[in-house]
Amino acid sequence: MTQDLTNLAFNLLPAIVVALLAYYFFNQFTKEQEGRRRFLLHKDNQANALPQKLQAYERLTLFLERISPGKLVTRVKPYNDDPNDYEALLLRTINEEFEYNLAQQIYVTQECWNVVRTAKSSTAAIIRKTNMSSRVASSDQLRETLLRDLMDSVAPSETALQYIKQEVSEII
Repeated sequence: MTQDLTNLAFNLLPAIVVALLAYYFFNQFTKEQEGRRRFLLHKDNQANALPQKLQAYERLTLFLERISPGKLVTRVKPYNDDPNDYEALLLRTINEEFEYNLAQQIYVTQECWNVVRTAKSSTAAIIRKTNMSSRVASSDQLRETLLRDLMDSVAPSETALQYIKQEVSEII
């Protein structure tokens, strides 16, 4: 009886070894195919996402150009002589532009989005600070003062644009 069990074990041993090897290789093949599918899917997603990312950077570039104080005061004309009304109009224009581009943040890095938000806030702060100055008594003086002050310094939107250009150059 033990002789029969021993013969059976010796006869089954090669079959068990072959079955284990087959299972191992099939498992490895399945894992490799799954990795290949993930890689191809990731590659396709990257190819599809790149145009959307670039479009988001383009939209943010346009936003930063539009809120640049020099271009903003040239584009947005005051409707009366009160500098406070003009300040409110400029700030409302900046906020509307920003809200229009809010969705772009999902396509850019968090750091880039923070730079854009900082440029927006800094531009608004420059407008508020300039309006509080004693040199400003009318909306036209506010426009002139903003333009004159910008000749001496770099606008926050310019700094943000440089950051976006650098980030896009790393993507492409």
